[in-house]
Amino acid sequence: MVSKIGQLKIQEMIFMIVAVALLFVLVGIFFLSINLSNVKQTATSLAEQNSILLVSKVANSPELSCGNAFGTSRTNCIDFDKLISLSKKTEYSDFWGVAKIEVRKILPDEGDKICDDSNYPNCGIVNVLDKNVKILPYSSNFVSLCRKETDGKIIYNKCELAVLLIASEDKTQ
Repeated sequence: MVSKIGQLKIQEMIFMIVAVALLFVLVGIFFLSINLSNVKQTATSLAEQNSILLVSKVANSPELSCGNAFGTSRTNCIDFDKLISLSKKTEYSDFWGVAKIEVRKILPDEGDKICDDSNYPNCGIVNVLDKNVKILPYSSNFVSLCRKETDGKIIYNKCELAVLLIASEDKTQ
């Protein structure tokens, strides 16, 4: 009789330990599901912050910046010739880590003509990068779009007002 009561108490203890362990597992799963539900939103938010920071750095990157080609070193100055040649290259598609980079001329307004070799420099939009994915809203920065031009006698620097637009990929799906 004594051994049956002891066995019953041991079984009760094992059931209680299993029940407490299951309770902790369920509570852990609950907290994990709450934390993991915000991962996509956090990824999207970080991508948007990255594009905001990147838009101020891209104009001054060596791949696009005017450097000293137009006299003194300028900030937020994009070399139009570099921009056109970079828009033809696909090797840079993962270089900046964004989904879309576009430069639009503001002054003089050239409309929505996409720039290529045939209409350069009389065009309004240069698509540097387009991964053709769903994107977040653009982050933008005003820049000078400069190039060398000649009037037949002298070569001079011609700079126009443009806006640099950068968008990250929307990862909420």
